[in-house]
Amino acid sequence: MGKLNDDHKAEVTNEQTAIRTAYFSIVGNTALATIKGLAGFFGNSYALIADAIESTTDILSSILVLLGLKYAYRPADKNHPYGHGRIEPLITFIVVGFLITSATIIAYESIQNIGTPHELPKVWTLYVLGAIIVWKEISYQIVLKKSKQTNSSSLKADAWHHRSDAITSITAFIGISIALILGKGYETADDWAALFASGFILYNSYQIFRPALGEIMDEHTYDDLEQEIRNIAVTVNGVLDTEKCFIRKAGLQYHIDLHATVDSNLTVKQGHDIAHKLKDTLRQELPQIGHVLIHIEPNE
Repeated sequence: MGKLNDDHKAEVTNEQTAIRTAYFSIVGNTALATIKGLAGFFGNSYALIADAIESTTDILSSILVLLGLKYAYRPADKNHPYGHGRIEPLITFIVVGFLITSATIIAYESIQNIGTPHELPKVWTLYVLGAIIVWKEISYQIVLKKSKQTNSSSLKADAWHHRSDAITSITAFIGISIALILGKGYETADDWAALFASGFILYNSYQIFRPALGEIMDEHTYDDLEQEIRNIAVTVNGVLDTEKCFIRKAGLQYHIDLHATVDSNLTVKQGHDIAHKLKDTLRQELPQIGHVLIHIEPNE
């Protein structure tokens, strides 16, 4: 009973951590979108305006991540015996859709601006960008750490939103610097920087999309966890070896199907007891595990 309470506390802690992290992203992205938009408008920098557009989509995607996390933490019910965790990769797909949309808008507007004469950006926009780059990289590190702590794929996608934002800000910084250093005739360097940033965002979208697709398709990418499970299993009294081990991820938990080999002379009751002991041990040693199905195999 004490162990079950500890597991429940760990799940609640992960839930609270993930939700607080999502709120952190929403507040940060709202503030930065406002700062970038104003700085881009008054500083004659389309790269900054493009950055603001991305941050605006980041706000919407972070809100979706928050709603998805709250739904994913609903307890299992009759219609969802494995819980509601699969909402997480679905939310990630929507987040990727926002990224692709923002990249497309940025690319289109950049091309339009390249062919339109405009003034050089203001020098002070570089100071704004410098501060933004530092903050977004810090945000990336914070959210990525929390995504690993909670096993959240949607938080990981949100973390990469922060990293892509930092990269687009770096390209904007470079573009504005070139325009200011080389002067008249190089005003479009700022717009070329925004165009390059849109390409990076599209590439990053694929990097986020691919793991989420694997999660939906039950792709096996958990070799380290599988080895941990096998190592722990053979420490349980009565378990001689392990055979098949299937792992699938749903939200913040991993569901396990494991074939364990035992002495063929044991009774059904003894095999049943070993299976329960093995299940309890795995969940005790690996709190990220959800459902565990143990199939008992007799040794030859």
